[in-house]
Amino acid sequence: MAGPTLSALVVAHNEEEVLADCLDRLRFADETVVVLDRCTDRSKEIAARFTDRILEGAWELQGDRRNEGIAFCRSDWVLEVDADEWITPELAAEIRTVIASDTGDYFDLPVKNYVGGRYIRYGMASGGFGKESWVGGLFRKRVKTWENKRLHPGATYDGDKGPMLTNPVVHHIDRDISDMLDRLDRKTTARAKDMVDRGDVGSFGNMVRKIFSRFYKCYVRRKAYKEGGYGFVIALCAALEPILGHLKATLEEIPRREAEKNRAAAVDKG
Repeated sequence: MAGPTLSALVVAHNEEEVLADCLDRLRFADETVVVLDRCTDRSKEIAARFTDRILEGAWELQGDRRNEGIAFCRSDWVLEVDADEWITPELAAEIRTVIASDTGDYFDLPVKNYVGGRYIRYGMASGGFGKESWVGGLFRKRVKTWENKRLHPGATYDGDKGPMLTNPVVHHIDRDISDMLDRLDRKTTARAKDMVDRGDVGSFGNMVRKIFSRFYKCYVRRKAYKEGGYGFVIALCAALEPILGHLKATLEEIPRREAEKNRAAAVDKG
């Protein structure tokens, strides 16, 4: 009797620089599904070299595009992989063993974060700058549902959690400090839009206080200081994310939406 089947799911937005390296390491899966979200680079051309299971679209919310990707998968199990991540041969073998073992319905995968070629052991999980584990990264189809948010969406699981896997995902999170700062800009823009959608942008004073509490948590408690200059930048980015999101929401996003409403009202009166 054949064993359970596995779909590897990759969601990408303009990832031509890293996509081929990611997909090449997913050949062990029974199918590879690539979701292309508003890609304007060579991502589709690269994906087509590895799979014909390509879903294209434009999604405002990260949760929506991930849920549609999961629904597009045809196998018994789904392995979610980001385009900047590698699945090692050791992890691939462990995944095959785990899905045949009937020891759970979803599993966390440990993660090793790299900036350039340097392994960053400390501080990276703070404020969404890296992750200690791919939470629920391997799961039976129909077990996992993502929350509808742009930034750091949560997920719900309808099943039993198994033990964390042993072999790590290799996460090439940033090439350099400039990449870190670019990512901070993108993340705070998404955070601002989520805040306005929720109708809760927080207070300026509270966000200022978070600068100090989040920096301390990352740099001292999570020991980012052991990473030298990289650790300082990681802690600084984690500390600045809430206040920058708040400022973008109040100074840019809310005025932009009000202007759009006014223009629409003027057209209707027109």
